[in-house]
Amino acid sequence: MENIETYRACIKKLLAELGQANLSDDGVESQIIMDTEHDHYQLVHIGWQNNRRVYGCVLHLDLKGDKIWIQHNGTEVEIAPTLVAMGVPKQHIVLGLHPPYKRQMTDYAIV
Repeated sequence: MENIETYRACIKKLLAELGQANLSDDGVESQIIMDTEHDHYQLVHIGWQNNRRVYGCVLHLDLKGDKIWIQHNGTEVEIAPTLVAMGVPKQHIVLGLHPPYKRQMTDYAIV
């Protein structure tokens, strides 16, 4: 359980940093969505730009068991190495955005 609390803190810090980096004055805002009961975490962009609606998930992370699952990464930041630099072991990170047969070719967890 200690790891889970540490991983939650890492995810929250990462989302806060990425959310701040994406702030702009163009009518699009970054929103951090955290479901701490079910351990789903997202960064979304929402607003209007050039009379067009902007809405989309930029980053989606889940905590499943004792692992962080990277479900979607629409940022330019490599999330897995960033989490490793924050102290999360590679074997506790699952690249859920890749199919299982590709995951086994990485240094990260398969499931």
